[in-house]
Amino acid sequence: MLPPETALWNFVEAAVRDVFHAYNFQEIRTPIFESTELFARGVGEETDIVSKEMFTWDDRGGSIDMEVQQQWIHRHAKEGWADLAPHTRTGRGRTSAPTLLGSGSPENPEAKIVRSRYLPNLQDISELLEIGRNYQNERPDQPSAKLLLATVSGMLSAPLRTLAIKAKIEIEELDREMFEPPQLLTLRPENTAGVVRAYIQHDLEKNGLNKLYYIGPQFRRERPQKGRYRQFYQIGAEVIGPPSAGSESPARDAEVLEMLATLLDRLGITDWNLELNSVGTSADRVAFNDALRKALDPVKDKMCTDCQRRAVTNPLRVFDCKVPEDQPIIETLPRITQFLGEDSRKHFDAVQEILTKVGVEFHINSRLVRGLDYYTRTAFEFTHGALGAQNAILGGGRYDGLSEALGGPAAPGIGFAIGEDRLVMSLKETAEGVLRKPDVYIAAMSGMNGEAARLARELRRHDLVVELGDDSFRLKKSFEAATKAGATYILIVGENEVQADAFALKNLATGEQVQVARGDLARKIRGQ
Repeated sequence: MLPPETALWNFVEAAVRDVFHAYNFQEIRTPIFESTELFARGVGEETDIVSKEMFTWDDRGGSIDMEVQQQWIHRHAKEGWADLAPHTRTGRGRTSAPTLLGSGSPENPEAKIVRSRYLPNLQDISELLEIGRNYQNERPDQPSAKLLLATVSGMLSAPLRTLAIKAKIEIEELDREMFEPPQLLTLRPENTAGVVRAYIQHDLEKNGLNKLYYIGPQFRRERPQKGRYRQFYQIGAEVIGPPSAGSESPARDAEVLEMLATLLDRLGITDWNLELNSVGTSADRVAFNDALRKALDPVKDKMCTDCQRRAVTNPLRVFDCKVPEDQPIIETLPRITQFLGEDSRKHFDAVQEILTKVGVEFHINSRLVRGLDYYTRTAFEFTHGALGAQNAILGGGRYDGLSEALGGPAAPGIGFAIGEDRLVMSLKETAEGVLRKPDVYIAAMSGMNGEAARLARELRRHDLVVELGDDSFRLKKSFEAATKAGATYILIVGENEVQADAFALKNLATGEQVQVARGDLARKIRGQ
């Protein structure tokens, strides 16, 4: 990111800090990387983020997945496999984990493709299937290869196991005691889990209600597109604390939403839309997920590949689908609002009542869900038409059980994240419009660099933006440099001016030139 675009980002972040401070939010800074387990437990193993998009590595300096592969080879060394060789590529690039391709032998004529992974994810299933299809396409006259996932006992989640079995992938689990547990670390793909981890680790419960915000980079292995990058920036906030501090009150939800409306208005984004829904409690969603799976079962094979997978692993995410052909099916599916318990319904009604009282407009969107497992009750998005089909500027919701899921005390909370890249795209302001240009350009005549620097130091103490020239420039070149820099004035520092302690000050827009005493320069430049 380069100037002048950085000026626009600074403009946004300054407005964010001003608004957040008005609502008594304090800044928190969490590590760029955390334990992988934090995101697996907090965000959810079957979410797209954890299963496909995280940048993860083994901090021991080796690869635990290679150890799994070597143990599998050792176990099967006497089976007579021929030409067992590493397979490193899919049709889209390099594979994400060690993979072996065995062409078979007289004793075992069937070919085998083996993926080794200590902690399997959805990408392993997808890549195994892709390698298998490519193998068959290249050898149409031979039997299809047998697909096998080698992993460690207890590391394969139940939904992934179901998906692998359905895809006819054999699962072989090695004894967990054969491996030293890896120290898996992940570049943070989102920040709520890290904030809640900090809340637990540093006993922030003692502070009562915590109102925290952050600004910083996150990382996801996504296909880059307009406003979506693998390293992207988020502005977020969390309200979290013990129930006794009022953390589960609908008033907290409404205050967060009203603050966001204020922020967008402050930034000049006036044509936003607030979409609101309740995803209920975890108990509410048990009945909803059952109904959703039953409704999807006879129709999911007619839907896109992602929806077929989501129908098994995380059916709520089917509502995120943007494929036009799937929309008629999605319109017929049950809605979470049909399954809300009495407490969830009262909470949602109270949020709406407060928003109406404070004049924040909203629309109920019963299809709105949040793709992370920790969300409960209130879920929301602010959208903007300038962003096209992927029109969400920000999203968030309540996560009343997340602290307990991470081993902490009961700490209901609500938060949101703003994609800063996309927020900047929504601004009516331009970088040039918010960039503060120099108030004055100081043109030093021959031998006057020291005097010019002294004068620049004096003026900067008055919070003026000063661009300092060089005494090697001729006067014409100094005028050109001042105009190019966008300065309002040019101040000429020559030997005569220094002796008189008064300087020629010229307004570059009007052409007016006046002689100004040193003590009056700052006031004159500011237009006072």
